Amino acid sequence: MFTLLSRRSLKCFQLTALNNRTFTESFSKSRGNVYAVENLTQRGLLKVQGVDVHNFLQGLITNDIRHLESMNSIYTLFLNVKGRVMCDTIIYKTREENVLLIECDSSYIHLLQKHLKLYRVRRKIDIDVADDKLKVWVFYRPIDELDFSQGKVSYAKDIVSPETLGLYSHRDDVIICRDPRVAALGYRVVAPVDEIVRDTFAKELGGGSLYDGFLNYRVHRYVLGIGEGICDLPPGVSFPLEANSDYLHGVSFHKGCYIGQELTARTHHTGVVRKRLMPVFFRSKPEIEIPSDAPIQLLDSSKKSVGKLRAVEGKVGLGLLRVTEAIAAKNITVMGIIGETCKPQWWPQEAPKDRLAVSREA
Repeated sequence: MFTLLSRRSLKCFQLTALNNRTFTESFSKSRGNVYAVENLTQRGLLKVQGVDVHNFLQGLITNDIRHLESMNSIYTLFLNVKGRVMCDTIIYKTREENVLLIECDSSYIHLLQKHLKLYRVRRKIDIDVADDKLKVWVFYRPIDELDFSQGKVSYAKDIVSPETLGLYSHRDDVIICRDPRVAALGYRVVAPVDEIVRDTFAKELGGGSLYDGFLNYRVHRYVLGIGEGICDLPPGVSFPLEANSDYLHGVSFHKGCYIGQELTARTHHTGVVRKRLMPVFFRSKPEIEIPSDAPIQLLDSSKKSVGKLRAVEGKVGLGLLRVTEAIAAKNITVMGIIGETCKPQWWPQEAPKDRLAVSREA
């Protein structure tokens, strides 16, 4: 493996202190220059190698594996024959010829390995779990504030890149690359299990000044309206375009056939994706446990359901909402808890522009 440093700029975010304590630590020289580094223990890695590894994966993933000729990593999904998501992944290229790393939910990694072996047939391809040798970290600038009154998320104006820090420039066993989905997700770092990436970043960033809070990457993703893992994308339930994979550069509509392609391509070409993942914001952390798939309803006399809640972390949740109705709505509620949501700002311009406003009550 080798060091990969993206030359793309990272549009950054900041986040006010959260009450929930996580493994994430942030480092800064000032209150306005905050970074977070977190070991993503819920993500695992498969090492796939062989002379035909690229052609093999090309017929199984939604993205085009040939993008790795010019990119360090790609975001992609594995689908079942019915066109539903099995798992979301990030595929990394390495310095070794015909050797790739596949990152996915750690609880699904053995099922993905089994899936790959099923379609390997007689190809000379090795598929091994690499969790005992490698682990995944994330380096990002958290979100600063949510302007609930106007339904806007504040973007930090400054730009950061690991290149300016010279991190791991001397190492061939560490991969650093910009998240291939959205710049605000920061950088992925794949390192040996005994490497404490957090300490390295703390030293390089001047770590004498620690941020007075603990930041959570899952909250960061939910504020952006981005799902990841089997909790947010239940296997065999989710459709790729409902998970915004087309907006996240995770689907190619120009490559050849792959498992689950027919339904995905037909949905795309009809131009109708009625439901998509969107963030759901609560005024305070819910005091009751909200189950997965809890209905999201309009806060009016009709109490009409406009979607389902996938998960909650602190005061932020992720919901699968009917886009047209959600944007037209003024209020929503989840099990009596009132919150608000907005169209993610990273969605393309052709996406609906009207904000879904949700009133909050004390």
